[in-house]
Amino acid sequence: MAALASKKAFGIGLTDAVALLFVMAVPALSHLTSVPFYLLDPMRLAVLGALLASRSRGNGLILALALPLMSFAISGHPVFPKFLIIAAELSVNVLLFIWLERVFAGRRFGVGLAAFASILLSKVFYYGLKALVLGAGLMQMELISTALWVQLVVAVMLSAGFAIWWRRN
Repeated sequence: MAALASKKAFGIGLTDAVALLFVMAVPALSHLTSVPFYLLDPMRLAVLGALLASRSRGNGLILALALPLMSFAISGHPVFPKFLIIAAELSVNVLLFIWLERVFAGRRFGVGLAAFASILLSKVFYYGLKALVLGAGLMQMELISTALWVQLVVAVMLSAGFAIWWRRN
């Protein structure tokens, strides 16, 4: 039993390391190639990908908080208020997914619907919180910096991939 728990902990640790390296590599790859990989929502991809790989909901929440913090600590990006907003958004995304997965359990595309709805609802939360922070003068930037259609396409692709992978494993 202890060996099984140790193997699971190793797998989760490995998944977390890959997620962290992925998030740290995206800005460098974007600068080197001039391809805007950041449009693919790398933190959400890493958090949901780690949740998918490890099936550890607690670990998903830890990553939702840790990835923006590590990015801020290492590179200073995103700026402090935005790092807090992103950490809150990703946490809401994970919590909503956990809840919606149970709500849609047993339905044909339940996991995909849970992923898609959790992404959309967490985006609404993100923009609401960002609007409050901008309105309070704590940040100076555009409310919407990535086109909504791009965000929608990424959400659909991520949700479809999530549904396919979840069912296979």
